[in-house]
Amino acid sequence: MKNAQAFVRAAEHLVGTTFRLYGRDPQTGLDCVGLVITALTATGRRLADPAGYQLRNSSIDRWLGLMGEAGFAPAHASLEPGDVVIVVAGPAQHHLLIASQTNAFVHAHAGLRRVVCQPGPLPWPVHSRWRLIEQD
Repeated sequence: MKNAQAFVRAAEHLVGTTFRLYGRDPQTGLDCVGLVITALTATGRRLADPAGYQLRNSSIDRWLGLMGEAGFAPAHASLEPGDVVIVVAGPAQHHLLIASQTNAFVHAHAGLRRVVCQPGPLPWPVHSRWRLIEQD
């Protein structure tokens, strides 16, 4: 739980950061992938940048292995802070959010042009959930 808490704190610290499609630097802006990469890096872990992804992808299966490489496992139990939730935000459009406090999510909101903490429930169907595996 210690790693998940640090991951959530790092994500919450990024609330207010400017949104930028394909953004990977909090100084210039983050998209949803950049948010997860940046928050995870703050915990001392790495998530490879999923080269080749587009705003719309018919499938994201080829990139899901990156989650395992970064120390996440598929989550099937109840939602916990630090879970990465992948939703289908539109036709062939996937979006990543980080579960924060009970029933709230940190994500890079394209419409609001910034990273926000949004209360649940989520308005999109969930594709998958990933939980950070604790390390000593």
